[in-house]
Amino acid sequence: MLETTQWINNYFNESTDAIMIFKDNELIVSNHMAKELQEELKMNPKYLLEVADSSIKQKFSPTENCFDCIIQNKMKQVSIPITLAKDMPHPLSYFMIYNVIDKDSHVFSLTLKNRGTINRMDQLAQQRKLTQYVNRANENERKRISEDLHDSIAQGVYSAIMGVRRLNNTEMSNDDLNQLTGVIQSQLNDTLTEVKRMALDIRPSVLDSFGLLSALRVLSKRLEENSGVEINVIGSADTSGLSNDIQSVLYRIAQEAINNALKHANADEISILLVSHDHFITLEVIDDGDGFDVPKHQTFNGRSLGLMNMNERVKALNGAFNIKSTVNEGTTVTVKFPIV
Repeated sequence: MLETTQWINNYFNESTDAIMIFKDNELIVSNHMAKELQEELKMNPKYLLEVADSSIKQKFSPTENCFDCIIQNKMKQVSIPITLAKDMPHPLSYFMIYNVIDKDSHVFSLTLKNRGTINRMDQLAQQRKLTQYVNRANENERKRISEDLHDSIAQGVYSAIMGVRRLNNTEMSNDDLNQLTGVIQSQLNDTLTEVKRMALDIRPSVLDSFGLLSALRVLSKRLEENSGVEINVIGSADTSGLSNDIQSVLYRIAQEAINNALKHANADEISILLVSHDHFITLEVIDDGDGFDVPKHQTFNGRSLGLMNMNERVKALNGAFNIKSTVNEGTTVTVKFPIV
């Protein structure tokens, strides 16, 4: 028990947060970090109590003067932004956490957490979440390609192989031989077409050879032929100054948005607008389909993965992503990237 108490004391004193414990509004113990702040900043703990008192009253009961009642009845812990050393060249920004330890004995703590540290931790957490999501999206893409290779390419090649083996049958007539040769050729042509389709989905060569606008026109023509839905590409934006990464992302956004409209929205017409301005370039994909309730698709599900993928890809390159949709009125996906 004594050893456990020592561990707790060590944790308390060595914490990088400034921790102060009060009883009946009187400071009874502080850790090392709190003592250093009090000494270096001439910080009076009573000032922190006044800030906490004012903030909690304002937040929980602007008209009630019973501070203890508010603490006991309405909350256990509250976070309050506070800035110390305001008159110094580099003010210090903290979150002050008010935590009730024993409400019957009126014991509570005030903990000062550096806001910069918390923000960095939030960024790291967000980065980890993004990494997990990207890994998941990559695995889903690999799975889709694997299924296409197995179900389409492999089956087509296998059928052609079986046909070639039959050519060894010396008893076949010329007519049967010509018919079999035609079947094998058709199978190989279908397989080649499927390979080209997969190559276009993975990385269209026209994007590297002729730029984003041409790639979008080829994409829209192919999807229009396959779906029967009218897809228009509008704009004459000069994308030569954009990096390959940004052009790739804009192409993928258009591809994903069109596929969403075709799969989910029952759209009759889709328009792709690519417009360059003085300091930024804008891509808009507009459909006249069913639309949907955007807030309901903010969490992970089958459809929102595509939306989240678009958003994260744009954010990773310092762009802006926005999606507007109204049920029965269609959807507009907008992406903006700065032009340097």
